[in-house]
Amino acid sequence: MTNNKQHRRLIWQLPFLVLLIVGTILIVRQNATTPYQHHEGMVFGTTYHFTYKSNDDLHQEMMAALQEVDRTLSAFNPESMVSAVNQGKQPALNGMFRELYTLARQVSEETDGAFDITVAPLVNAWGFGFRQGQMPGEKQLDSLRQLVGYQKVEMKQLEGQYQIVKQAPGIMLDFSAIAKGYGSDRVADCLRRHGVTDFMVEIGGEIVVSGKNSKQEKWRIGVTKPADDSLAVNEELQTILPLTDAGMATSGNYRNFYYQGGKKYAHTIDPLSGRPVQHSLLSATVVAANCATADAYATAFMVMGMEKAKALLKRHSELKAYLIYADDKGQLQVWDNLTK
Repeated sequence: MTNNKQHRRLIWQLPFLVLLIVGTILIVRQNATTPYQHHEGMVFGTTYHFTYKSNDDLHQEMMAALQEVDRTLSAFNPESMVSAVNQGKQPALNGMFRELYTLARQVSEETDGAFDITVAPLVNAWGFGFRQGQMPGEKQLDSLRQLVGYQKVEMKQLEGQYQIVKQAPGIMLDFSAIAKGYGSDRVADCLRRHGVTDFMVEIGGEIVVSGKNSKQEKWRIGVTKPADDSLAVNEELQTILPLTDAGMATSGNYRNFYYQGGKKYAHTIDPLSGRPVQHSLLSATVVAANCATADAYATAFMVMGMEKAKALLKRHSELKAYLIYADDKGQLQVWDNLTK
């Protein structure tokens, strides 16, 4: 009797086992045959590369997401929302603006102002911004520093809508140090909405990766060796990092710089001193839960220098970094909490 019951139970279970096996085979076959799409081009004045596993071409949808970022956050677009704010207008801030402003403010507070989206007047004065400037004198720097400081700007809800309130009309907002990373996040969100789980999104070196590459491995992301190479002719890699389900950004002084009067001026401006930074840290690569956060902290670390960056990383275990610096003899050295 017991054997008959077991036999009947096995007969009832058999169809479910067959369905499970067939379903597994179909999923494996689909994963094996789903292609990886590739797109590349120019956006935000830099290059982009998108690789993702999907039967559908989603390039148009991804570019639409970036157009929304441009319309909201680009200081190069005179019709953007941030340009309107800089022109003294009071547009109702959309969700994208509010989200990125809130993140920027948070990073500013965590880094004691090393990251500051009001630094644009100083950047422009030194000739690195979206308006060319002359070498600033001491009086000019003193004047411009009055227009710089994240505490001089607030986002307030007035008459049912969010607006930016500035302490002085000349204060400008510039999301350039975080917008590319945020753009990569928005493209990644677009892919996720379409059910894509395996992808690599890169805009100007700011990267979001998820799942696996075409070899069914973690994505392999290169970190460029710092060198005075403003034309990006030499692309020697310092290391290759295996990465998945994270955002990564790199900031450095080895590309955007110029020489004047025999002195090198790098593009990273200290919001407090008003001058280009001069310290041993040459490149900061940060890995975080999203690329906008990584982008902001990579910029902040280049302002802070090695010791302050390491101290902050000890307080923020959610952040990982690969820092390249020059020792006392001018030799490249690495400190990181990524590969250990």
